[in-house]
Amino acid sequence: MSMDGLPPLRAVIESHGLQAKKSLGQNFLLDLNLTGKIARAAGDLADATVIEVGPGPGGLTRALLFSGARRVIAIERDERCLEALAEVSNHYPGRLEVIAGDALKMDFASLAGAASGGPVKIVANLPYNIGTELLIRWLTVTEWPPFYTSMTLMFQREVAERIVACPGSDAYGRLGVLAGWRTEAKIAFDVPAQAFTPPPKVTSSVVHLVPRASPLPAEVKKLGRVTEAAFGQRRKMLRQSVKSLGGEALLTRAGIDPTRRAETLSVEEFVRLTNAV
Repeated sequence: MSMDGLPPLRAVIESHGLQAKKSLGQNFLLDLNLTGKIARAAGDLADATVIEVGPGPGGLTRALLFSGARRVIAIERDERCLEALAEVSNHYPGRLEVIAGDALKMDFASLAGAASGGPVKIVANLPYNIGTELLIRWLTVTEWPPFYTSMTLMFQREVAERIVACPGSDAYGRLGVLAGWRTEAKIAFDVPAQAFTPPPKVTSSVVHLVPRASPLPAEVKKLGRVTEAAFGQRRKMLRQSVKSLGGEALLTRAGIDPTRRAETLSVEEFVRLTNAV
């Protein structure tokens, strides 16, 4: 038995025949010390509803519940995992709701809205193939402050570096601008490949993001268009890369030197550029 009174994860995977599927971007985290560390990185869970995407056999789910999360809503696309998650649900009566379905089709704000009181936190070892897309959706929700009070998410190290990147660095791009605009993001810690089954070819990192109360005002979709154009041709001067949006005249209006490149612009300058479109 593990410290939470449930069978060890390896035994769960074996008894339910849960070999990780590459097509679903699965890498199961079996080290309960690490799942506990992720749960702690999310802060105080006592009164919180936690939304988890891709729980798999339930390693992180168990850690969240063991750490005192009032309620966990776990979204799992792989039907093979539902039985194992039902066992976790029985062990923590009334505290785990498992939704079988595709996270990319979920209305997360509605899920959060149905949570009765208390903060909503997103905590997940995200499937590699949809992690970035989900993060962009959560960063660009229309309502701000958003439905969540924090996000604690695992990504490949390279993606994590792009999320927390500063202007001037090679990793700085669209993701860094969006995350820096609306949140304060930091890498909490790294997770070695051998902690997973099967081990991925890369190191992973847990990123903690807290929404800014009042981000600089800009239209979300427009900022998306500006960053996409600017970084679409990142080696070119801005007057060339944002030509379709107004080129040199637009940059002059925003007070930005047309010969600069996208990776040198601060988040504030991207907002200025957006508001000049």
